[in-house]
Amino acid sequence: MEALPHPRQQERLKTLHAYNVLDTERERDFDQIVELAARICGTPISVINLIDERRQWFKAETGLGVRETPLETSLCAHAILQDEFVEIPDTLKDPRMATNPMCLDEPGLRFYAGALLVAENGLPLGTLCVLDHTPRTLNDLQRDTLRVLARQVMNQLDLRRALRLQTMLRKEVDHRVKNSLMTVAALTRMQARAATGDDTRRALAAVHGRIETVAALHQELSKSESGDRISLGRYLRGVVSLIDGHRPAHVVVDVACGEDIDVSSARASNIGAIVNEFVTNSFKHAFPGGREGTVIVTCGSDSDGFLELTCRDDGVGFARPADDDGDGDASLGLKIIRASAASLGGAVEVAELDRGYGIRLRFPAKGGDADAAAEAISA
Repeated sequence: MEALPHPRQQERLKTLHAYNVLDTERERDFDQIVELAARICGTPISVINLIDERRQWFKAETGLGVRETPLETSLCAHAILQDEFVEIPDTLKDPRMATNPMCLDEPGLRFYAGALLVAENGLPLGTLCVLDHTPRTLNDLQRDTLRVLARQVMNQLDLRRALRLQTMLRKEVDHRVKNSLMTVAALTRMQARAATGDDTRRALAAVHGRIETVAALHQELSKSESGDRISLGRYLRGVVSLIDGHRPAHVVVDVACGEDIDVSSARASNIGAIVNEFVTNSFKHAFPGGREGTVIVTCGSDSDGFLELTCRDDGVGFARPADDDGDGDASLGLKIIRASAASLGGAVEVAELDRGYGIRLRFPAKGGDADAAAEAISA
């Protein structure tokens, strides 16, 4: 006889479908569970069985060779209507299964034992079951093993569902943060254009540049699979691409930094601020009158655990020496650069160039001093 629907069938199906496990590929983690269950229970067949609306589908199976069968012949559809564990020593002596073709055919399924797969809301999704072609019974150890393995199946399903939901939430948060940063950047740019004072325009331009480096950092973190650490080379190329709209037509920007250098998000933010200020100021001051030129950003590491960042251009020079406290875009940019360098635990040096202007910064790959940064920016 065919099993009746579960008393909370619609809610149960909704719970099952929320796991997004139906019709997925086989996975070794689940295959090992059914193989272990069959060996411990001494049966030729073991199945992780999920009861859908019109079928039973097997996430893993050994001894059957199929991935699903019709619900009409399902033994597990009866099992999910009962207690946490069901054992039927002889299916042909059970009125629910005595006329089931799966039990009557040769070789028929004459023994069944299954532990329910129960979701967090208490609803059964299916079973971890073992089957045999001859009547038999399990011992206490075998029954307890099925129960434990069934809980492990649910732990795996719950973990996969939690990771999937976390990924979906992260994507939604990423989308919202990206839109917010774009909105703030656009508003800052509009305010800078409308400002009447030079100091205000410079300050707003600096804020806009900082927002763009944060936007690049956020984009890189959203793609990172190593938590708080990101590829410095990829991140700096992202920073440069965000300020590309300010680039003079005849100026080329080259970022020479391999993707094998990983840094924390906090350190990447300060490095990005330095690059943003240098490149932006080069655009403004180093290539007047349509002059052609190149801005080059390089970074590398050494065996002592230090990183070296170099920014240079081949223009006419855009700033006073790094110890000049005069006014203007370049001086403000250098203050930001010095503050960011101090936060990284390093100090900016003016690079010796035959042509153009450059800065060099050597700093530890880890660590930093936030108090030094605050002192530098207030200087």
